[in-house]
Amino acid sequence: MTKPDEFFTDIVCEEQKPQSDNESTLQSVKIDFTKELQPPAWCLKISDSIISTLGNFSLVIGKAKSRKTFFITMVITAIIKDNSEIITGFLPPEKSVILYFDTEQGEYHVLIVAKRICSLTRSHPNNLIIYHLRKFTPSERLELIEYAINNTANVGFVIIDGIKDLATSINDEEQATTIASKLLKWSEEKQIHIICVLHQNKSDNNARGHLGTELINKAETTLSITKDSNNTDFSIVEAEYCRDKEFKKFAFVIDNEGLPRTVENFVSKKEGATKAITVNTIQDNVHKIILNEVFEIEKNQKYNDLMENIILKFGKNGFEFGKSKCRTFIQYYNNEGFIKKQGADKSRDAYYTLNKNDKQQEIF
Repeated sequence: MTKPDEFFTDIVCEEQKPQSDNESTLQSVKIDFTKELQPPAWCLKISDSIISTLGNFSLVIGKAKSRKTFFITMVITAIIKDNSEIITGFLPPEKSVILYFDTEQGEYHVLIVAKRICSLTRSHPNNLIIYHLRKFTPSERLELIEYAINNTANVGFVIIDGIKDLATSINDEEQATTIASKLLKWSEEKQIHIICVLHQNKSDNNARGHLGTELINKAETTLSITKDSNNTDFSIVEAEYCRDKEFKKFAFVIDNEGLPRTVENFVSKKEGATKAITVNTIQDNVHKIILNEVFEIEKNQKYNDLMENIILKFGKNGFEFGKSKCRTFIQYYNNEGFIKKQGADKSRDAYYTLNKNDKQQEIF
């Protein structure tokens, strides 16, 4: 393995190619005006917007603990299962292998991420290979990633969770250019897509350092993950820069099993202030998530207590309404079997419980 202090120097100080080699290289990349135009194959969509194509790289940015890695597990799941309502993934059979490099976490926590993907896909995907690279130096990580990309059969999708850890300094312009150039080279020559994860600055929403600036300039798409200011249980995904049309931002939450779940029609408190809220304007999985929060307060709740707790929890999640509208919510939950009434009608002893029968168990 190349010595850490020599790696970047070796890249920058390559000997100049002979003139004949340069001529051959130029001819190989010369544009043929008569060639039929073929768009790059997409491998990741959000809603109907193309986010990632083979032959490019993209960037995911967010502050610490904004759940960037949870989002990455959703991306991997979409590619493996190809049945998400919001995130859609596809890889051709000859490029079906996914490489996932984690540079920040130790083996234990990387294994948690791996098991989370297994839970989401309900399988042990044999086309997913995960490496934990925390113990290596920046130059060693870069060298190992390059080796894996060049020597793994059928690779089509690569995640580098912690791209900053491939450089000794995120403000070193030379290293930033080298890393960006490597990403462009790997993605084009191997016709794969690479997603890089990078922290935002603590003081603003910019990607960190010269490295962040360089990657944003070269990336096909830059996505940001931020916690909702009104309720930090919700992480919002939106396109900062996108070569295709931008998708409508969406949110995801972490359920009781520690798995990310998308919220398709989520609106923040500020955005929802001008919109009429009804049972039908809120997606069912949002209803179910908030009902879980409601019944964490008390397992058995009388009608008035249930009403107050529903109003309280929806309010904290950016949806405000009063008792009159809440009655329609309770009726809807009862009709749909989300909750169950115990005891006789109009009895003072009657109360409600969260319905977790066999039919509802997977939903909740």
